[in-house]
Amino acid sequence: MIIAQEGYQDIEYGEPKEVFESAGFEVITASKTQGLAKGSLGGTTEAEIALGEVETKDFDAIVFIGGPGAVVYQHDEEAHRIVSEALEEEKILAAICIAPTILAYAGGLKDKKATVWNGDGEQSKILEAQGAEYAAESVVVEGRTVTADGPSSAKDFARNIINLLS
Repeated sequence: MIIAQEGYQDIEYGEPKEVFESAGFEVITASKTQGLAKGSLGGTTEAEIALGEVETKDFDAIVFIGGPGAVVYQHDEEAHRIVSEALEEEKILAAICIAPTILAYAGGLKDKKATVWNGDGEQSKILEAQGAEYAAESVVVEGRTVTADGPSSAKDFARNIINLLS
């Protein structure tokens, strides 16, 4: 799971992490740097590894978490590398809230149906400008890519990822 160092969305991180771990999956948290990460709702967690240390081949799924801080990865070279490698290696690639824009900017949603938090009406435009087909749905599964629109969809998002892992 990839979160922002500052301003990840606590629910979008916590609920899926709990669902994954309850299903028996090991979760490794990555952020820009290893160490303390702060949620937008006041929570904190430890990032075990830095983004630059993520070896995509070592994971079954790559999950980008949203929140106001996630925009730092929209044009981040390491985030784009991870998206590209996940696609090349046919890994499950997932993003929730505003994080699908990261996948879009990295070319990971081209010619795919996807959703995103669109409360400002602007995020769907980013997806479409990058070649995605925006769907105003809570969770969209397109092949091995899963996108979701925000905290209220976090558990369903996680269950869809687990379905693909199974």
